[in-house]
Amino acid sequence: MKKILLKRSFVLILIALNTACGVHIDEKKLLVKEIEIIKNAFAPDKRTALFNLEVLDGPSGFILAGETNLPLAVDSLNSLLKDKGIEATNDIKILPADELEGMTKAVINISAANLRSNPKHSAELATQATLGTVVHVLKKEGDWYLIQTPDKYLAWVDLGGIQLMNADAIEKWIASDKIIYTNTYGHAFSSKETKSRTSDIVAGSLLKLLGSDDEFYKIEFPDGRQAYILKTEAEKYNTWLSNLNFNADSLIATSKTLMGVPYLWGGTSTKGVDCSGYTKTIYYLNGMVIPRDASQQVHAGKPIDSIADFSKLKKGDLLFFGRRATETTSEKVVHVGMWIGDNQFIHSSEMVRISSVDKDSPNYDAFNVGRYLRTQRLLNEEDPLLQNLNISIPIKD
Repeated sequence: MKKILLKRSFVLILIALNTACGVHIDEKKLLVKEIEIIKNAFAPDKRTALFNLEVLDGPSGFILAGETNLPLAVDSLNSLLKDKGIEATNDIKILPADELEGMTKAVINISAANLRSNPKHSAELATQATLGTVVHVLKKEGDWYLIQTPDKYLAWVDLGGIQLMNADAIEKWIASDKIIYTNTYGHAFSSKETKSRTSDIVAGSLLKLLGSDDEFYKIEFPDGRQAYILKTEAEKYNTWLSNLNFNADSLIATSKTLMGVPYLWGGTSTKGVDCSGYTKTIYYLNGMVIPRDASQQVHAGKPIDSIADFSKLKKGDLLFFGRRATETTSEKVVHVGMWIGDNQFIHSSEMVRISSVDKDSPNYDAFNVGRYLRTQRLLNEEDPLLQNLNISIPIKD
């Protein structure tokens, strides 16, 4: 009889344990599901938002671990879990990291900083940022820093590409008078004799203005280096801002100054550009910040055409190319160019070039016409994805 009672007790314990495990697993699945809901709402694009969380089993319940730069998303998650009666210990790291000790801003300190997908030089070139750009600093790994650019792109830069700053230093940088470099490419010199170069400079670079004479601007780099730039190659930033036209002819004129510039995956400077880096650069040099990648740019502005009726297009419109959606595959945007009129678009493909949609033209681009998806109008459109520098001035973030 005693053996029978012991056997029954053992079975009951096993049933209880299995039931508890089942409840535990179900709760964990529910918790993971709620995290995914918040992630989809606040961070649908990992290129521009960081929300990497996981659910761990702790000694006294679930632990939420990971990191994010979205404190509001964490607040929403906590509220959601509370409403559903799910308990979990919050061990989420909110960025910027405490280890930065207040150095949570930086200014790009070289002509074009290469921003990587991972903290190493062998990693993919994700994008670039030009001299003088203010960026957010989120965390550090060795001599590499995870930063976020004014167009919200997240990437890694090595220490040589930035000048770290605290709140006071960045305020002084932002408040200082500046010049913007307007030539396609050039140099800053250590003296007015222009014999010794301090650095190369690309279009769109921003530098602190210290003084000027009839021929030169005296400027200062973010790290304090002082140099001289020819006045014929630059302009006072505020003057440049006030003279912005925001018209298609200005976009086209800028686009043609980059003819022949080589294609560079991840490039967004006049040293080399990929297709979306090219359109982004054209717009930036005309006072507009647009999303970084073609698959992001395609969601900005106003839809114009999706049936290859090119008569609807206006100069400055962006044409997108790629793979159309089918019953089994989703649409994939892989290329972008800008309409310049006369049945032509300009784009970075092997190099910056002009192609035609007219099959009788000598520069007819059958390949891209064959994979045309649609056209968007970004110029002078109101959209949260688009910023005009003379209104929001993201470099003064």
